[in-house]
Amino acid sequence: MNIAILLAAGSGTRLGASLPKQFLEVGGKTILEHTVEAFESSDDIDEIAIVTREDYVEKVSEQIGEHHPKLKRVLMGGKERYHSSIAAIEAYTNDDDNIMIHDAVRPMVSKRIIRDCVEALRKYDAVDVAVPATDTILQVDENGLICNIPPRKMLRNVQTPQCFKRRVIAEAYKRGLADPEFVTTDDCGVVHRYMPEVPIFIVDGESTNIKITFKEDIKTFESYLNR
Repeated sequence: MNIAILLAAGSGTRLGASLPKQFLEVGGKTILEHTVEAFESSDDIDEIAIVTREDYVEKVSEQIGEHHPKLKRVLMGGKERYHSSIAAIEAYTNDDDNIMIHDAVRPMVSKRIIRDCVEALRKYDAVDVAVPATDTILQVDENGLICNIPPRKMLRNVQTPQCFKRRVIAEAYKRGLADPEFVTTDDCGVVHRYMPEVPIFIVDGESTNIKITFKEDIKTFESYLNR
């Protein structure tokens, strides 16, 4: 199966809202609902699971699950992002399933991106979504001095979904959690570090597939809906 995992356990403090940003309403629906609908409407997706905060599990199950038949599981996340990823990975047992981990606050993900990820998983065991970097990226040392300027043509800005055969991402986290110095901010990073033998294919992202983080991003999403 192709299973979309929506990570919705974040606090969203940078947005400065009273609610976690995934539960803010835009255009009459929560951001999370918009994201669910993006995957629900894709013919390439068989099942959806949401990982959310403990105090929102029941609310999400009742308000979203009732109207979205592909939503089969609402799981409790953890303190860090990777805790939520692990909760979803452990909820499934078929190692041949495709696990597509997506930020719940990227509601503008397109059917084309989803389709391309599914197609790429026919050949590769790990797939990322990214767009070319448009700014020069500087690497600095501990004193804040430039120590490297990587060629921009070789750099990408990462988006989601990040997609894997279930057996691959499960094994990567198993190895990572055995490392006392384990730290990560994304799932492909875990595969890259702990399973370097697994190639990670890049699917082209889109400029509209933004992660809603700041108030300005809400305005961008509203404009997108109006179009």
